[in-house]
Amino acid sequence: MIRDFIAQHVPDTEVDDDEDLFAGGLVNSLFAVQLVVWVERTFDLRVEGADLDFAHFASVDAIAGFVSGKLAPAGGGAWTSN
Repeated sequence: MIRDFIAQHVPDTEVDDDEDLFAGGLVNSLFAVQLVVWVERTFDLRVEGADLDFAHFASVDAIAGFVSGKLAPAGGGAWTSN
C-alpha cells in the first residue's frame, strides 16, 4: 500500500523499502505534505506536530514503522508495508 502510493508519485523508479526518498532527491517537500495527508486518511490516524520529522517519512520502512507505532497504543497491533 505504501509502496503503491510512492510509485504513483515517483514514476519509472524502483524504490527499495529502506531507500531515503528525500536524500536521494526522488521527492520534494510538497510530496512530504501529500504523504502526511495520505497517511492520516489511509490509516485513520493523526499526525501531530511532534511527528513531523522527515525521518518518519523518509522510506517505506520508516513510514510502516511510524504507522505501526501510532496504531499500537490504540490496540492496532503491528502493521507492515506489504
